[in-house]
Amino acid sequence: MSHYSDLISQLYWQLPVNLTALLAQTITDPDLMGQVEKSWRHFIQTGQVWALLIGLVIGYMIRNLTSYG
Repeated sequence: MSHYSDLISQLYWQLPVNLTALLAQTITDPDLMGQVEKSWRHFIQTGQVWALLIGLVIGYMIRNLTSYG
């Protein structure tokens, strides 16, 4: 296990400064549940939920038609 941690440590120190800054971003909006609710509301309002359901039904039908036994 020490070999892997040494490798990760070496890779980390080889990263450019701007990439490490990208990995250590500050969170500007910590309201995770609010973001999930907003995304879900947008998903429903734009009708994408119907596309998902229709795609699942059609995919299930095609899978049953093309399966063996």
